[in-house]
Amino acid sequence: MGKIITFANQKGGVGKTTSAVNVAASLGILGKKVLIADLDPQGNSTSGVGIAKKSLKNTTAEILMGNIKATDAIIKTKFENLSIIPANISLAGSELDLFSIEHGERCLKNALDEVKEEYDYIIIDCPPSLGMLTLNSLVASDGVIVPMQCEFYALEGLSQLMITIGKIKQQYNPSLFVCGILVTMYNGRLVLSMQVISELKKHYSDKLFKTTVSRNVRLSEAPGFGMPVYYHDKHSKGSAEYLEVARELIERI
Repeated sequence: MGKIITFANQKGGVGKTTSAVNVAASLGILGKKVLIADLDPQGNSTSGVGIAKKSLKNTTAEILMGNIKATDAIIKTKFENLSIIPANISLAGSELDLFSIEHGERCLKNALDEVKEEYDYIIIDCPPSLGMLTLNSLVASDGVIVPMQCEFYALEGLSQLMITIGKIKQQYNPSLFVCGILVTMYNGRLVLSMQVISELKKHYSDKLFKTTVSRNVRLSEAPGFGMPVYYHDKHSKGSAEYLEVARELIERI
């Protein structure tokens, strides 16, 4: 049975979607069958694998509302071993509707349980908030990866997120665990970066991914071409780093 991994952080601009898409693609390159579930109304994971958002009829919004099954929304991408359940702005309305549904926090779990055995990994990309969509993701997941930048405000947000994950584990999903903390937009020449890494090692040494993801031009360009960085430039630093993160994830879960 496949493992469901959520990429979550309540802070925006931390490389969450970039990491979700590129780790998913890297797992596919390593021979794993992977499904991305885009749970962000911005739909950046969807456009990041080359799918136009406007023309979509079957999305995560329809799945959450129980209008269709997960299998009806899955699209095979042109990338190796990689499929996606896409999202667009219609998902924003669904988040409000979930509050009126009994056990609304379990809608995604119920939907993904039907396809979980068909994939090695299901990667969920969350919105940058701790609302009902993110709650659905964490309730459905086996593990969570927290992407974060090398800055001190990110450290404060991380401690808050860890408390929230602990509460969700206690109330809704006893098997949930933190797969790892992934440092993104890393610049080893900055003293601040080294200080933040040092703090992370003090408090979360067992959770910290050995691989850090550097600031990288090719990594920034790739979404504009609708492709993961490996397919944009497989010789780039970003491509190599995300492949290493994927290998480490396979070892961790």
